[in-house]
Amino acid sequence: MITLVVALAALTLLVGIGAAAVFRLLPTLRLQLASLALLAAVLPLGAVLASGLVMYHMHDDMKILALSSAAALASIVGALLLARWILASIEQLHEPFARLAGGDLAARAPERGVTEVAQLARSFNQMAVSLEELFDARRQLVAWASHDLRTPLASMNAMLEALEDGLVPLDRYLPPLRERVQTLSGLVDDLFELARIDAGALTLELQNAQLDAIVRGCVRGFEAEARLRHVKLEARLADDLPHVRCAPEKIERVLFNLLTNALRHTPSDGSIAVFVSADTDVVEVVVEDSGSGLEPGSERRVFERFWRADASRGSQGAGLGLAIAQGLIEAQGGRIWAENRSQGGARVAFRLPVAAA
Repeated sequence: MITLVVALAALTLLVGIGAAAVFRLLPTLRLQLASLALLAAVLPLGAVLASGLVMYHMHDDMKILALSSAAALASIVGALLLARWILASIEQLHEPFARLAGGDLAARAPERGVTEVAQLARSFNQMAVSLEELFDARRQLVAWASHDLRTPLASMNAMLEALEDGLVPLDRYLPPLRERVQTLSGLVDDLFELARIDAGALTLELQNAQLDAIVRGCVRGFEAEARLRHVKLEARLADDLPHVRCAPEKIERVLFNLLTNALRHTPSDGSIAVFVSADTDVVEVVVEDSGSGLEPGSERRVFERFWRADASRGSQGAGLGLAIAQGLIEAQGGRIWAENRSQGGARVAFRLPVAAA
C-alpha cells in the first residue's frame, strides 16, 4: 500500500508540474492565472478523491494525510513554477525601462511573450519612439533657432563696429539696424508662441464671430505691400456667412502668416486671392497664390518648424509661420492643410466649426 501511496503522490506531482508547463503556453496572463486557480482547486480535489478510495479499502488515516499533503505540495509546486514563468516574462521589460529612465532613448523592449506583456512592450516602444522624435525635434529647434538668430546678430555686430570706427554715418545704418531688430523681435515672438502651443498654455478667448470683417481687414493691411510688389490681391467672400466659434485675434495672426507667406512666394504681376465660403457645419478660408507652388511631397512638411523649400531659403522667413498657423487653428477645433493648385501656385486652406445657434 505504501508503494501505491507513493505512486499516487508522484503521479499527482507530475500532473501538477505538467499542467503548469502546459498553462505556460497559454497566450494571455488572464488565462494563465485562471488555469492556475483551476489547477489549485482540481488537483487537491483529485487527491482527496483518491485518498477516499484508499480510506474505503484500507481505513488508514496516515496514508490519507500523506496523500493529501502530497497533492497540496504538487499544487504549490505547480503554482510556483507558473508564477515564476509569468514573472520572468514581465522582468524582461525591466532592462529597457531602466535604460530609458537613464536617458537611453534608443532602448526598446522585446515584443514577445503572452499577449498582455507583448502589448505592454509595444506601448513602451511607441512611447520611446515618441520621446526620441520629441528630443530630436527639440535639438533641431535649438540648432535652427541658433542659426536664424546668429545671422541677423552677426550683421548687426558688423554694422555697429563700422559705426564705432566712424566708417559710415549713423543715418546710413540706422534703418537696417531697425529692420534687424524687428526681425529678431518677430522670431522671438514666434518661438514664444510655439512654446505656448507645445506646452498647452495657449490662452484662447473663444467667441462667436464672423470671418468676413476679419478677412477684409487683413487683406486691406496687405494691399500697400502687394501694390509695391505688383501683385494683384483680392478677397472673395460668400454672402450670409454664419458665425464661427473662434478667437478673432488668433485668426488675424493666421491670416497674416498665410498672406505673408503667399506674398513672399508670388512673383511680380502674380495674384493672390482669399476665398471664404460656408458649408453645413464649417466655414472655409482659402489663400491661393500664383507662385511656383509646393514641391512634390512637401504638402505636410510645410507645417514643420523651420522648414523651408530650397527655393526660398534666402528669404527673410524663419519657417515658423505655417507651424504657428497650424497650432492656432487646431487649438480652436479647426483643420488646416496645403496643396498645389491645378492652375499653378499653392493653396493653403483652413476650416473652423460653425458656432452653435
